[in-house]
Amino acid sequence: MSGYRFDTIAVLGAGTMGAGIAQVAAAAGCAVRLRDVRADLVERGLVVIRTDLEKGVSLGKVPAAERDRILAAIGGAVEVAEAVAGADCVIEAVPEDRALKRQVWAEVDRHAGVGALFATNTSGLSVTELAGAVRGPERFLGMHFFNPVPRMKLLELVRGERTSDEAVGAAREFAKRIGKEPIVVRDAPGFASTRLGIAVGLEAMRMVEAGVAAPEDIDKAMELGYGFPMGPLRLTDLVGLDVRLAIAEHLHAELGEVFRPPQILKRLVRAGKLGRKSGEGFYRY
Repeated sequence: MSGYRFDTIAVLGAGTMGAGIAQVAAAAGCAVRLRDVRADLVERGLVVIRTDLEKGVSLGKVPAAERDRILAAIGGAVEVAEAVAGADCVIEAVPEDRALKRQVWAEVDRHAGVGALFATNTSGLSVTELAGAVRGPERFLGMHFFNPVPRMKLLELVRGERTSDEAVGAAREFAKRIGKEPIVVRDAPGFASTRLGIAVGLEAMRMVEAGVAAPEDIDKAMELGYGFPMGPLRLTDLVGLDVRLAIAEHLHAELGEVFRPPQILKRLVRAGKLGRKSGEGFYRY
């Protein structure tokens, strides 16, 4: 057992990922403070959580009393200082922007307790670099959650260059407490999951570009032949083509030609066809 506790969790960022993280932490018995830059954004995150729990109740998967307990355990905040005061663990889930994340962590460092565990939810940014924004980088690591957080079992823990064994051990304990299966990877471009997922996704795009098969048939091949819960092109539409393009460009710069974004991806993004959020990507919605 580590010396870290997880009685009170601060989650910074009330978007899809932050709301999901807050929900699973509250379900595991933690008191949670969900923070965003505006009160309406915090409320939107709380509505996402409430809607998901209501769906669980209607399907008979979540008792009404459990829904009420989880919602009562989550409070909202706009100020970072209020969110992190007395928190045992701070999990940052703001957009994948290096400068923004470092700015948030610098503010967290001014207000959080010296014994708090720090974790960034990132799919590919350097954890070691982000840890440079705080004192005590040995207590800083990556916690890469997957969408939708309440249902995806994997939690990828990313060890920065100065992350301590104690911090990794505590993160493992927390992962199991919230019902996740943790894996531990070192701080390398794309970690394990993003690097593999992007490689498959980009190759699927190249196959569409070359006329090998239609998107639905490529996806069906991976779903039925390899057991993927969702094909790589449908997943790209779900994540967002612009997001996938940004990750591919980062990995291309770090790792070379295998991650060069195909022209079809660039064309779709330029045309505003970003996937589900725009109504069209590799599929129409």
